[in-house]
Order: sequence, then structure tokens, then C-alpha cells
Amino acid sequence: MYARLRDHYGERRWEPRRDPLGEMVFTVLSQHTSDANAFRTYDSLHRRFPTWEDVARADPGEVATAIKSGGLSQIKAPRIIRILQRIQKERGSLDLSFLDAMPLEEARAWLRALPGVGPKTAACVLLFSFGLPALPVDTHVHRVARRLGLVDGKASAERSQEELESLLAPEQVYQFHVDLITHGRQVCKAPRPRCEACVLNDICPSSTVAHQEAMATVAP
Repeated sequence: MYARLRDHYGERRWEPRRDPLGEMVFTVLSQHTSDANAFRTYDSLHRRFPTWEDVARADPGEVATAIKSGGLSQIKAPRIIRILQRIQKERGSLDLSFLDAMPLEEARAWLRALPGVGPKTAACVLLFSFGLPALPVDTHVHRVARRLGLVDGKASAERSQEELESLLAPEQVYQFHVDLITHGRQVCKAPRPRCEACVLNDICPSSTVAHQEAMATVAP
């Protein structure tokens, strides 16, 4: 599955997407909204508060106003402020570059100890900012992995993350993560998967194409 998706979508070369704090804030903003809304809200926050220090000392209501277009602003604003303030308290500054020198699980545990930081947010920071082999499980990754039978159909996102990471070599994590998101958006869609266009339809246990072909071979 890894090889087919890689060959279909092309080789992915990791490059840092944004600084670690930016990645963390963006992930919080992206919860329960579209990517387009998340990008727009992130830009709005930066226009109102040029530095993360500005956000950390801001009034939650002002931050909520700046990120209103992304939805759930009354929840996300205080969460972002608490995260930034905890980092300042723990480290003396808003700098997460020290995580790059930590073993993966130590860095993951440090991030998970921050208020409101779950497994997906921690993994996004580690993968996209540092290139560490942590695999974020969003709705696309979770859906596609379950349909492919890579994880149990009832497994939580956190459990699915552990299982998927255990199946991959560290150097495969970034490629596979981005490929599964792309596949979920373009082919293995939530309401109506396009099984006829899927490069995995002959080996996917959920494939309607494979089912139809099997039924066609059954004698009447």
C-alpha cells in the first residue's frame, strides 16, 4: 500500500512547514474547520498580534475576535493562550527548538503535557516542524486507515496513531501521512469513496470494485 500510494502520488520530500509554535497554533485553529478557514484565521491572528508573545499576554476576548472566522473561537482562544503561557513558564521563552535534540517519545510527552495538546497536535509539531517520525491522525488518515484494514475499525485516533507508526519505518512516516491525506481528500472520500479510481481497490477490504468483481465471477 505504501509503495502504490507513493508511486501514484509521487515522492514527497520533507521540508519544514512553519516554526514549531506556529505549527502548534495552526493545528489548534484547524480543529473542526476547513483548511481554508484555518489558513485564513491563522493569518488574521498574525495581523492582529505580530508575535507569539503578543498573543500570550493578550485578552482572550481579543484573540477570539481575531480568530472568529475559524469557529469555536471562544474555546480555541483561551486554549492557545494557556499553551503559550505554559511554554513561557516552563522554558522562560517561546522557543521549542530544544525538542529537536530530544528522543521522539520524550519530545512527544513534553508536548502532550501542555494544556489542550493532544496526540494529533503534538505529532503535527514533531513531523512538520522537525521532521520526526510522528504520524498525525486526522479525519482523513483515520478514515482511510480503517477502510484499508490497517487499524481496527473501532480504534480511536490515538490508538490508530500508535498502530500506524508501528507499521512504518521512520523514513516512511512523512510520505505515508501526506499520501493518506491526499487519498482521503481526492479518492477515499467520506460519504462516497471513488473505489473505481483507487490504486488500492484490488487489495482494499472495503473496496466496492473488488466486491463487484468477485460477485461477477460467481456462477448464477
